[in-house]
Amino acid sequence: MNTDSEIKEMVKEKYGAIAQQSKDENQSSCCGSGCGCGPVEFSVMAEDYTTLPGYVADADLALGCGLPTEFAQIKPGDTVVDLGSGAGNDCFIARSIVGETGRVIGVDMTVPMVEKARANAAKLRFLNVEFRLGDIENMPIEDNTADVVVSNCVMNLVPDKQKAFAETYRITKPGGHFSISDIVLQGQLTDELRKEASLYAGCISGAIQKDEYLETIRNAGFTNITVQKERKIDIPNEVLARVLTLEQLREFKRTRVGIFSITVYADKPKD
Repeated sequence: MNTDSEIKEMVKEKYGAIAQQSKDENQSSCCGSGCGCGPVEFSVMAEDYTTLPGYVADADLALGCGLPTEFAQIKPGDTVVDLGSGAGNDCFIARSIVGETGRVIGVDMTVPMVEKARANAAKLRFLNVEFRLGDIENMPIEDNTADVVVSNCVMNLVPDKQKAFAETYRITKPGGHFSISDIVLQGQLTDELRKEASLYAGCISGAIQKDEYLETIRNAGFTNITVQKERKIDIPNEVLARVLTLEQLREFKRTRVGIFSITVYADKPKD
């Protein structure tokens, strides 16, 4: 079993390499770069951002699993914080909503990603979008900063999810809220299938059960927890066939056991 520090170093290395690639290169392999898996289409994880206002092609590396900004109820003038901001995709979408009077802060622990995001913001001459190098379990952000927090397929990579959601609670203003897209599990996968699926589905070895994920949010103090969207990630048969018999594969397809993308909303109480 890898330690938390080993997991973080592995994530930094993987996403640091991905930051040097294009969206097309990331989509041509199962989980971007450095995961040691075959050339299976990765685009089943990501959703299409191209029609959203504020879309910046250079910031879209096809690494997400949802569209949290679409559900986040962001308003003009808001301060938005994006956890695991990557090349800045969700930050630029959010910036198109908050406008000149708002503010957007992206946090990412991977140096090449932060550098890429800053370069994108500089090219666009956005003065109210900034990117900070930092750990989601210990964010470089003051208490009660964000009106809205968004995140896209990142919490599943964090070893201590309870601490990460506690930090999310800390930086959110009383009366503020978050909308987070992430990967969760429903039902018990075999060890062999979980290992194979984690390699395929964006290297999601850190994904936990849906009920446990929602309970972690509740334990952090958030209320009005709502699943805004849920989508099953359909793993190609050629991936499943590596570890399942034909009968097991048919059974898996018949059940709701599997990997899901969910977008979750929650409030921080005003008091």
